[in-house]
Amino acid sequence: MISIAIVDNSTIVRMGLRSLLEQQTNFTVLFDSGDNETVYEHLKTNRPDIILIDYTSKDFSTGDIAKIKLISPTTKTIGITHSPQKEEINEALKNGLLSHLKKDCPPEEIIESIEETYNGKHFFCGEVLNELKKDEVNLSSTKSDCSPISLSDREMDVVKLISEGYTNAQIAVVLHISNHTVNTHRKNIMRKLGVGNTAGIVLFAVKTNLVSPDKFDFSPSDN
Repeated sequence: MISIAIVDNSTIVRMGLRSLLEQQTNFTVLFDSGDNETVYEHLKTNRPDIILIDYTSKDFSTGDIAKIKLISPTTKTIGITHSPQKEEINEALKNGLLSHLKKDCPPEEIIESIEETYNGKHFFCGEVLNELKKDEVNLSSTKSDCSPISLSDREMDVVKLISEGYTNAQIAVVLHISNHTVNTHRKNIMRKLGVGNTAGIVLFAVKTNLVSPDKFDFSPSDN
């Protein structure tokens, strides 16, 4: 049974999400809340597996994501907002957000995001990922619809190592897998992200705070 909390300033949104989630036999809604202080009070006695949060709604911010993580480290947070800007998404990810949806995603996608995040994956609505990729000329393609992107923890490990400059052979050694498996992961990652080269993977890693942009030296070469 996956326990869930719904955090949103809108009573209508909370009621709608609760109605949807309570129809699922493997979900239980522990609480819903319209202000952050009430959320913190609930977390003293109820530690949900998943929190759905609109960090852009009134009385909430990306800072609440970090505080939720501090109070309840095992709780995984999923953002569900209207039309967030990439700066907001980046800040939310930096503060510990694992997955991100938009409120106009279909119900089955919301359900899938909860299940995937609970199972250790990172789940992004295609439109959210597209927002992260704005103005990045090195990316070969974008996802313009809300089709989901789900990356496993192992795929995220590969993304991080690729972004840190590891070769396929080196990644295989670090992760104790074969070169063939690394190559398969790389292809699947590029397909899911809708990118056509390593630069696209690196940019995704930077945007989702897997690696710091400070790792990369973009200064002109002396040669």
